[in-house]
Amino acid sequence: MLTNEQQIFFRTEILSNLNTDKLEIIKGERDKLIEEITQLVHIVANRTNNYLTAVDANEMAELVTDEIMGYGPLRELMEDDGINDILVNGPNDVWIERAGILEKTDKRFINNEQLTDIARRLVSLVGRRIDDGSPLVDSRLPDGSRLNVVIPPIAIDGTSISIRKFSKSKKSLQELVGYGSMSLKMANFLIIAARSRINIIVSGGTGSGKTTLLNALSNYISHEERIVTLEDTAELRLEQPHVVRLETRVAGVEHTGEVSMQDLVINALRMRPERIIVGECRGAEAFQMLQAMNTGHDGSMSTLHANTPRDATARLESMVMMSNANLPLEAIRRNIASAVNIIVQASRLNDGSRKIMNITEVMGMENGQIVMQDIFSYQPSKFRDKDGKIIGEFVSHGLLSRSIVAQNAQIFNLSEELKGIFEDHK
Repeated sequence: MLTNEQQIFFRTEILSNLNTDKLEIIKGERDKLIEEITQLVHIVANRTNNYLTAVDANEMAELVTDEIMGYGPLRELMEDDGINDILVNGPNDVWIERAGILEKTDKRFINNEQLTDIARRLVSLVGRRIDDGSPLVDSRLPDGSRLNVVIPPIAIDGTSISIRKFSKSKKSLQELVGYGSMSLKMANFLIIAARSRINIIVSGGTGSGKTTLLNALSNYISHEERIVTLEDTAELRLEQPHVVRLETRVAGVEHTGEVSMQDLVINALRMRPERIIVGECRGAEAFQMLQAMNTGHDGSMSTLHANTPRDATARLESMVMMSNANLPLEAIRRNIASAVNIIVQASRLNDGSRKIMNITEVMGMENGQIVMQDIFSYQPSKFRDKDGKIIGEFVSHGLLSRSIVAQNAQIFNLSEELKGIFEDHK
């Protein structure tokens, strides 16, 4: 096995002696590239009087090949469909998240120089650059995965790479029921809510499954509607025929050309949308989003970061205050109460499982406060099963007679289906 010093030496020599023209021809074919670089390894070894076994030469060729092709030591992790996140905290500290649980891997980079070079290659794939003048990059890889890179001196312990992998499969609500993320009644209720043009906010923490749920809900939007999706990183995959996808853009090298989420929401309102789906609401665009929900764009959806439905409304209040609306707090709350119909709270529990903790209806305003009512909730017990998973149950709290969901279900001829969900509720 090659020492770290040998790996550094051969990597430097090979990269400096590569025939770039020939490389471009075979770059997409890993086996041919390994074969080409193996020959170069032997040439370098002979020229510098370094003896290498066939195994060592092949190991070095694979190492350089993976680096040239983009991901370096992360290649196998990117190809593993069971991994959701790849987190690099320096050349010798690589973690993954699988099934909601973080674990450290045995993957490592030769040194921080190699790690930084690979980070630069990944960033260049999306037409961006990272250097001392721009040490932070947040973007989307060609396969749809989210990429965040931070280089020294901002990243103190070495270059940091965070990849949220793009799921190749779009999960349905029925599959989420099968995973134990929600009950069948909850899924059927959300289907009716989506079909009857209810405004839905999906709330939750990082990695709680907000985008997965939003994707699943989008399956039940009519194929006759014009939908505009707005995202920082394009992850939504709608199957309807009339979809316009918009994505924000960060400022360029000269600090010009930025297109913010607020810009996209304002522009989307001029595009005759019937529904607007905002991948994540996180700032001043919340005000325009609420205005859209209040002015004929029923059935709009978005996600935001919050830990409970009550926190979600507080976050919306704060985000509206970030805009130039200059509204008093009570007016902001009235806007939220009239715009948002349902808050779906997603959480990742400490056993790694993802659950829909609450489906909560916003009922209106009372004494200056937003009034909410739980329709469903997940109630965990203090016990765990033999696999260490939390044991709990999904509880139905019933639907109030003045529910906007009940009113819209009647308009869309879905009342009987809605009644069937709650018929055994006492």
